[in-house]
Amino acid sequence: MRENVATPNAPAAIGPYSQAVKVRAAEMLFCSGQIPLDPATGQVAGGTPAEQARRVMENLRAVVEAAGFSMDDIVKTTIYLADLGSFADVNKVYEGFFPPGSFPARATVQVAALPKGAAVEIDAFAAR
Repeated sequence: MRENVATPNAPAAIGPYSQAVKVRAAEMLFCSGQIPLDPATGQVAGGTPAEQARRVMENLRAVVEAAGFSMDDIVKTTIYLADLGSFADVNKVYEGFFPPGSFPARATVQVAALPKGAAVEIDAFAAR
């Protein structure tokens, strides 16, 4: 149902993402952006972008699993960073939430600000 697409005729991925993910699916999940809020307190968790990215990915995983999907079902994400300088640190955390070689397609953008002063927000699309 899911096939990672890679071609030498386009630039190779420069991080933990695929050029494209081909899906033949009947069931889809669209996840709203998650910021690094601790679900118990509602407060931003983590002082560094990497720590915040871990909380964001844990929140995203909780939403995905609550819908009966898994992280392996995610085919596209968008990462929003308050500072693109944190790209490498966030990549290291993000990479650990997916099986090697099976990364979703992804876009990463720098934004002027995120809710509650967060450094990272990530949304996702899953299919199976």
